[in-house]
Amino acid sequence: MLDIAGELHLWCTQGRDVAVATVVAVRGSAPRQPGAALAVDAAGTALGSVSGGCVEGAVHELCRAALASGEPVLERFGYSDADAFAVGLTCGGEIDVLVTPVCPVAAAALSAAASGETVALARVVTGPPGTPGRALLVRPDGTGEGTLGGPPALDDAARDAARTLLDAGRTACVDLPAHAVGLLVECSVPPPRMLVFGAIDFAAALVRAGSFLGYHVTVCDARPVFATKARFPEADEVVVDWPHRYLDSQVLDARTVLCVLTHDAKFDVPLLQRALALPVAYVGAMGSRRTHEARLRLLRDAGVGEGELARLRSPIGLDLGARTPEETALSIAAEIVAVRRGGTGVPLTGGDIPIHHDEAAGPQGAPAGCPPSPGPLPGLNASLLPPAGAGWVEPVRPPVQHPAVTGR
Repeated sequence: MLDIAGELHLWCTQGRDVAVATVVAVRGSAPRQPGAALAVDAAGTALGSVSGGCVEGAVHELCRAALASGEPVLERFGYSDADAFAVGLTCGGEIDVLVTPVCPVAAAALSAAASGETVALARVVTGPPGTPGRALLVRPDGTGEGTLGGPPALDDAARDAARTLLDAGRTACVDLPAHAVGLLVECSVPPPRMLVFGAIDFAAALVRAGSFLGYHVTVCDARPVFATKARFPEADEVVVDWPHRYLDSQVLDARTVLCVLTHDAKFDVPLLQRALALPVAYVGAMGSRRTHEARLRLLRDAGVGEGELARLRSPIGLDLGARTPEETALSIAAEIVAVRRGGTGVPLTGGDIPIHHDEAAGPQGAPAGCPPSPGPLPGLNASLLPPAGAGWVEPVRPPVQHPAVTGR
C-alpha cells in the first residue's frame, strides 16, 4: 500500500474508513507485482490498482466487505479456460491479494512514506489464528511501531528482514518458517540515484530519460562552462567538480547507476577505477569499441582486476541503431532497465521468454551489482515473484480460487 501512500495518507487524515487490497504473491504472468494496492473507502471511492483492470471489480467488493466485518481476507485470482466470464486474470497468471482495514500502524507507515521518510511495513499474510493482517512499522535504525502478535522473536525476525530489504530498497515476500508465518514487507525509500558524468548533449537527453524512470539525476563535469543548470534544467543536481573526486564524496547504494559520458581518458580512468569497486547496480561508459579496448588497457595498468572490468557496460547501451542523443539515451535507459529487471534485451515478438522477469540476481542470488551478502537471511524471498507455494505456510483460511475472465 505504500505505493499509494501520498493520497491514502490524505484519506486517513480526513478520517475516512479505508480498506486496502494488496498484492502479496504473484505466479506466472501478472500485470502488477507484490505491494501494488487498491484502496476503497466507505463511500466506495477507489484509489490504485492490483491488476490493471482484470479483477478490480471483485477486489473492490472484497474491500467493502472487509470494511463491514473489520477482518482481513486473503483471496487468490487466477485464469482458467473453463469459464470465460468468471472473475480472474486474462494474462494467465495468479495473484494472491490480502485485504485489510487500515490499522493505526499502517496509518503511521503511510504518514512516514508520504513525508518522504525511509520506512518499511511488514504485514502477516499467513500464520496462526489472530496474526494475519497484523502490521509492524520498521525504520532503518530498527525502531518502529506495532507487533505481529506472536512472541518477541517473531517481531525481531521481521524487523531484521525489513531492514535488509530497506537497504536494498525493495518490496518482497518473506517466509519465517520458525514461526509458521509468511510476510509481505513493503519498503518506501528515496528515489534511486543516477549519476551522469560529462555535460554533453547526450547527457541532456539521458537526464530526461532518467527522470522519466524515477531516478534522482545528478550531472557532474569539471568544466563550469558546460555544467550549468541552464543546460540541464531537468537534472536534480548539476555539480562542477572532477568526476572521481565527486564520486569519492558520495554515499551510494546498490540501486545507484553510473553513466560515464566524458569520453576522455583523464576523466574516465580515475573515475572508472573507483566506480567499478563500488556496490552499485550499473556502471556504463560511452565510447567506440576501439575506445573501450584502449580504456581497458589503461584500467588494467591502473590495477583494476578482471572481475571488476567484467562489470563495465561499454560501449554503453543496447543495440537499437541509435544515432541521435535522444535515441542514444533510450538505448542506455533500456540497458539499465534490462539489468535492473533481469531482461534479455531481445524482442518479445515470436519468442517464448517471460514478459515479466524476476529481479536480476548475481552469483550469490543478490541483486545485480550488490556486494556479497554477509550471510543468508532465513526466509527472504528476494525474487518478488515466488513460485507456487514456495516457502509459504498454508494460510489459516486458504485463498479462494477465482478462475478466468476475459473482456472485463
